[in-house]
Amino acid sequence: MPATVEERENTSLVRLEGAIDIASVAEMRSVFLNALASSKEVRLTLEGVTEMDITALQVLYAAKRDAAKAGIHFALEGSVPDEISAAMTRAGFAKFEFQK
Repeated sequence: MPATVEERENTSLVRLEGAIDIASVAEMRSVFLNALASSKEVRLTLEGVTEMDITALQVLYAAKRDAAKAGIHFALEGSVPDEISAAMTRAGFAKFEFQK
């Protein structure tokens, strides 16, 4: 799972790609913690994600929750692949929304 953070003037863009599962959630969590540490708005793109298991969804949810607690805007950039949207629904995250 390639995970990158692109630092912009007022935002940190987190880009996730490929399959994200239990083997890669530690890296994903680290990327989110670094992005949140900047105290900038965090933008997330999932366009290159091919699959996500429940552990990855839990880390995503935790990152969004941590951002809200810190008063950091956490938003989705771009579209979410249908497979990822379906995985979120199956996992009970159907109401898990991002502001665009």
